Amino acid sequence: MSNAIESRLTELGITLPVAAAPAANYVSYVITGNLLFISGQLPTENGKVAVTGLVGADVDVAAATRAAELCAINILSQAKAALGGDLTRITRVVKLSSFVASAPGFTEQHIVTNGASNLIANVLGEAGKHARAAVGMAALPLNASVEIEAIIEIKA
Repeated sequence: MSNAIESRLTELGITLPVAAAPAANYVSYVITGNLLFISGQLPTENGKVAVTGLVGADVDVAAATRAAELCAINILSQAKAALGGDLTRITRVVKLSSFVASAPGFTEQHIVTNGASNLIANVLGEAGKHARAAVGMAALPLNASVEIEAIIEIKA
C-alpha cells in the first residue's frame, strides 16, 4: 500500500479488517481484464453486522450513513485482498451500487450512500471519485441496513 493511502487511512482512524470470506456459493471478487468487481459488502464490524433494520424506521440517517462507511471499508479490504495488498493498483473506482433497506416512504438513500462515497474519495483521492446508484430495498441479507458493491479499474 502506498504511503499516501496508508496516511489517509491513518488520518481517518481506519484500520482495514481482514477481508471477509463469502457466506454462500459466490466469490468475494472477480478480476477480468483491468476491472475488479467486488461482491456486495455488508456493514460488518468485528465479524458481525453492525447496523440492522430499516432506515427511516429502525435506523436513523446518521447510523445508516455509518453503515455505508463500514461497507466502503469492507470494499477496500476486499480490494486489498484481490490486489495482493497493493491498493495503489487502483486507477479508478468506476461505480458503487448502494442498496439501502428502507421503510416505506424513506427517500434519502442518496444521503446514506454519501457515507461510502465520501470515505472512498477521501481515502483514494481523485481515483476514488465514481459513478453510483443509491437504491431503496424492502430488506437485505442478515437484516443489514446497507449493502454496497463496487466496480474498480486496476493496473495489471
